[in-house]
Amino acid sequence: MTLDYDDMWVSIMANRDFNLIVSTYRRCENDACSEIWFLLGLIGDKESVVERTDVSGLIVAKTSLDPFKVVHELRRLLKEKPEEFQYTLRVIPVETIVRTDLEEIRKACTEISSKIAEDETFRVTVEKRHTKLPTKEIVEAAAENINRRVNLENPDKILLIEVLGGLTGISVVKPEEILSVMKEK
Repeated sequence: MTLDYDDMWVSIMANRDFNLIVSTYRRCENDACSEIWFLLGLIGDKESVVERTDVSGLIVAKTSLDPFKVVHELRRLLKEKPEEFQYTLRVIPVETIVRTDLEEIRKACTEISSKIAEDETFRVTVEKRHTKLPTKEIVEAAAENINRRVNLENPDKILLIEVLGGLTGISVVKPEEILSVMKEK
C-alpha cells in the first residue's frame, strides 16, 4: 500500500500542536531545532517543544509565549546577538491549525479574518508542501468570505496559509510579523 503525502502527514502530525514554523537550510534541521530551542529559552520560554517535520528545511515549535511576541523578541535578539542565528532563516507565527481541506481552510480563514479591519487591505499568501491541492483553490477558499479590499503589492495584512501535507497553519500577520533572518542580519 502506498501512502499519499497527505495521509502520511495526518498520521504523523495529527496530534501535534505548534505555533511557530521555522525554516532552515536543508539537512540542518537538527541544528536548527537546537538553536530555536536555545533562542526561545533566551527570550523566556524554558519549556518550548521543537520538532523536525518531514519537509526538508522546516521545523515546528510550540512555545508558551505569544508567537507574535516571539517574532518581536527574536528580532530584537538578532540585532543584539546576530551570531546566535546560524541555522534559523525565517520564523513564522501560527494562530490556528486545521486539516488540509478546502472547507476547513475556508472556515478557519473566515474566523480569523476579523483581525483585518474594515479599512485595511490584505492579500492571501500560500506556501505549500506535500499537497496536491492547487494554490488557486486554496486562495479562493481562504478569501471567499472576507469582504476587504485586496492589495497584492503592499497589503496592511497577509492571510498566510502554510500547508504542511495534511496540516495547514493559518495566520493573519502584518508583513513585519515574519522574521526573515537573512534580510535583517
